[in-house]
Amino acid sequence: MRIDGKLAKWNDDRGFGFINALQGGPEVFVHIFPFLRAGQRPRLNELLSFEVEVTNDGKKRAIRVQRPQRQGARQNGDITFTPKRNTRSLRNEVIVCAILLSLGVYGYSRYSNYVRIERTAITTTASDPRESLVAPAPTPIVDARCDGRIYCSQMTSCSEAKFFLQSCPGTQMDGNHDGIPCESQWCKSPFAK
Repeated sequence: MRIDGKLAKWNDDRGFGFINALQGGPEVFVHIFPFLRAGQRPRLNELLSFEVEVTNDGKKRAIRVQRPQRQGARQNGDITFTPKRNTRSLRNEVIVCAILLSLGVYGYSRYSNYVRIERTAITTTASDPRESLVAPAPTPIVDARCDGRIYCSQMTSCSEAKFFLQSCPGTQMDGNHDGIPCESQWCKSPFAK
C-alpha cells in the first residue's frame, strides 16, 4: 500500500533520514538508495510516495520511494549528484582485466607456436604439389652441438632434447620410442618448445 509523506529529517553525511506520513503516525526511516536512482539529493519537506516494510528488528522503513513533484526538477536548476564509485573496486577490475589479457596473449602465442610446429611436421605424400595444403615452415634453429649429452637431465628445453634425439647418436631420451624425447621432463605438453 502506497503512502504519501514529506521528508522531515535528512542526514546527508550518513545517507538516511525520516519521512512523516501525511495522514500521521510515527516517522518512517528512509535510506539514500531510492534517491540515488533518481540522481538527485533529497530535500527537506519534499513530497514523497512510498511503501512501508517492517525489518527483522520490528522497525519500519520506506521502500520503493517515488518523487512525484520532481519530474521537471532538472530544468529548474536543481542540484544533481552522482554516487561515488568505489575506486578500489575499479582498480581491481582493471587488474583482473590486465591479467586476463596477458593470459590470453600468452596462450595465443603458445598455441600459434604449437600450430606452426605441427604444420612443419605434416608431410604430404600427394602426387600433385597443388594438393599440398600446408607449406612447411622453416625448422627452428637450436644453438646446440652434439657434445656428449645423452640424458634428459642434461637438456635445458624440449627443442634442445629434440635436436639431440634427431641429430646425435647414442641418446637415451626416448624410452617409449615414439619420437618425442623427455616426455616426463621437458616435452610434457603439446605446447612444449
